[in-house]
Amino acid sequence: MSKPKTKNDKAWEQLFDKYNIARKVERDGVFEITAKQINEFREARLMTKFDHRSNLPILFDENNLSILPITRGSYVISNFEAYHNFEKPSTEIIRATAPDFIHSIDFENITSEATAINVAYLSGILADFTGEETLLPTVNGRMSSESFDFNIYNRANDRLQNIAVVNSQIEIDGGFEGFDSLTLLEAKNSLSDDFLVRQLYYPFRLWQNKVGKPVKPVFLTYTNGVFNLYEYEFQDAQNYNSLLLVKQRNYTLEQEEISFDDILSLLEQIRFSPEPDGIPFPQADSFDRVINICELLFENEYLTREYITYNYDFDIRQTNYYTDACRYLGLVDKDRDREEGVRYFLTDKGKSIFRLNLKNRNLAFVKCILEMRAFNWTFREYLQNLEMPVKSRVVEIMTEAELQNMNMNTKGRRASSITGWLNWLIDLTR
Repeated sequence: MSKPKTKNDKAWEQLFDKYNIARKVERDGVFEITAKQINEFREARLMTKFDHRSNLPILFDENNLSILPITRGSYVISNFEAYHNFEKPSTEIIRATAPDFIHSIDFENITSEATAINVAYLSGILADFTGEETLLPTVNGRMSSESFDFNIYNRANDRLQNIAVVNSQIEIDGGFEGFDSLTLLEAKNSLSDDFLVRQLYYPFRLWQNKVGKPVKPVFLTYTNGVFNLYEYEFQDAQNYNSLLLVKQRNYTLEQEEISFDDILSLLEQIRFSPEPDGIPFPQADSFDRVINICELLFENEYLTREYITYNYDFDIRQTNYYTDACRYLGLVDKDRDREEGVRYFLTDKGKSIFRLNLKNRNLAFVKCILEMRAFNWTFREYLQNLEMPVKSRVVEIMTEAELQNMNMNTKGRRASSITGWLNWLIDLTR
């Protein structure tokens, strides 16, 4: 099955045809393109923002291409490796405490990247992570990269390729300076498998020669009460791909913990919900991402299918799978706008869950899962044996639950969603 085309895909097809981009990259190694040229077909701002590999247009993916800004109004396209996969995070979570005199932040509902940074600072998470006893906010916002050049790995010829940058626009989400170092933060309130190295590298290159102390590039992600921090080091400042993970830690604010007894008590009160009409059984293995979609919708009246696909680590299929999973649980609904296309929004049920504190919110998610027969019966079997049933047994349970419109092969693919969601549930008590 071919990948569905987005507006970006269609516009880039026109650009590739007009400027023969793939052929020129093959011949010359690079192709430079201006925002003015891109704007002929679609706004350059929308056509060049690819924070994750999955966001890249189909033609970029097929031709092993990436794009990077080199001035305020121009970009370079080539076969370079622009992304880095996140390393597997630690399972340990460190507990931090927010100041009790702060009333202007709802610590139970952190809905933006800026607020997540403020909370990480106020709670001492950043100081603990950086090892700085005194840490103060300094630089942030949009600024010029100034001029520098760098080497980046080219996948087509297995060599380093030199790129020159002159006054490209960069944005620093948060800069915090201590006696011994300057920490530059890139923050996201969404989960992803990889990130665009430029978001760390360009700010690093700008500030490494401006301060007489080490510059620490740090990536922060926040979702469902957990702060994940990754500190990187560019072993060779001239080499874009030389980043090495220095350390990774996870933090959460002090909160009432969920016990296994809490879940067992909830299990005994469950009343089954019917399988929803017209919504497929979930094909979305990560329940953290189901929650993350709901979090993103909680801070917006609605999000379009294209916006979710462009701005988060999803391709269109994944957007459909995860939004359908949210709809399956009654947390999200959708409509269609004549101009904007498909739009997703939280239901009243979804909104009410996000008004709860974190413990009760997660228990409400547990309730949503266990109200569905196949999930409930699989969990009960886990309780009997103290291990997750094997895939073939989960498929049998799905058959016993009389799930409609699924053959055995489809059930086999969907079984991993059941085990994935139940593993999330079990992990709440650890």
